[in-house]
Amino acid sequence: MWRVQFYKNNYDEREHQAVGEVLNSGWLTMSQKTFDFESSFSAFLGNGSKCLAVSSCTSALHMALLALGIKQGDEVITPALTFIADQNVVEMCGAKNVLADITSMEDWSVDPCDIESKITEKTKAIMIVHYAGYACDMDSITALCKKRNLFLIEDCAHTPGASYNNKPLGTFGDISAFSFFANKNIAAGEGGMIVTQNAELYEKLKNLRSHGMSVLSFDRYNGRAVSYDVGAPGLNYRITEIASALCLVQLSKLEGANNKRQKLVELYNKQLSGVPHISIPYKDFSRGSSSYHIMPILLAEKIDRAALIESMKNDGVQTSIHYPAIKSFTAYKDKVLSTPKAEYVSARELTLPLYPGMTEEDVDIVCDSLIKGITRSAES
Repeated sequence: MWRVQFYKNNYDEREHQAVGEVLNSGWLTMSQKTFDFESSFSAFLGNGSKCLAVSSCTSALHMALLALGIKQGDEVITPALTFIADQNVVEMCGAKNVLADITSMEDWSVDPCDIESKITEKTKAIMIVHYAGYACDMDSITALCKKRNLFLIEDCAHTPGASYNNKPLGTFGDISAFSFFANKNIAAGEGGMIVTQNAELYEKLKNLRSHGMSVLSFDRYNGRAVSYDVGAPGLNYRITEIASALCLVQLSKLEGANNKRQKLVELYNKQLSGVPHISIPYKDFSRGSSSYHIMPILLAEKIDRAALIESMKNDGVQTSIHYPAIKSFTAYKDKVLSTPKAEYVSARELTLPLYPGMTEEDVDIVCDSLIKGITRSAES
């Protein structure tokens, strides 16, 4: 159906072999592959990072809030331009979401000034997302958290391999969360990583991940323990060995894959430069290196986005939207205040295909289809 689909996995025989090894081992739940992945990810991030592989980025975010003691009556400042998981986990803890707007039409990262304006005596934490793999203004945000004695949670779903002033994203917050969903830079279908440099938080998170049990099933399987204790209630947010095996291979490919993404983004920027009725955020980004997770563009008000999506679909080009406005969802329309800049972007953003296996010819096809559809929409 698609001449250029939105995303294709960056898999080869190495992923197939890694999964086969797990299947042949006879043990599918969290064990040695997971421990190896956690160790590799800790070394990858550096900065004393302690890593726990979990079932998803959402579970990592939920665990972060629980470990930090976020509860009913608390407020958490969350980004207005993000996937709904950030708001959902706050809601599930009984706390209140307070949305912070983006910085500008050129910089879609959360605005530190708007964050500061939203802080009240009930605010306990700030959650940020490094949208599209571009770092937020971490100097301002970390200084604000220190000044107001607030926890910082980094949603790093878009960022493996990205940095801020040469320091890896995911090493600034009290806790950070990574995603290994099917379309992420490290892709395993499902999976996540929770990261902290704090030994006490690490122990809390470890207990939360697996029912609060003092001993893992793998230890009992290997005869290292007979029973276990539960010191505090926990959840089942364990990753599988298959996902960890895939992630280990994907991590080894990450630098090369991100370099390919960067070249594709540069080609997109070159081909779309000067095209009427669109703009591209982060073109002059200077806060560090990106992971180039997605390729977002902003359409002018006169362009009918739905018609453009359909036009490109008819050309065999698959697109997406990152993201609908939080206030547009039934569950949140009466619970959050408006964030005008983020809502403007949500109504006009379009995400173009981007993945390491794309070719220059694929970018040509996407750009030709986009320009044709925009011209038709502008003239109608």
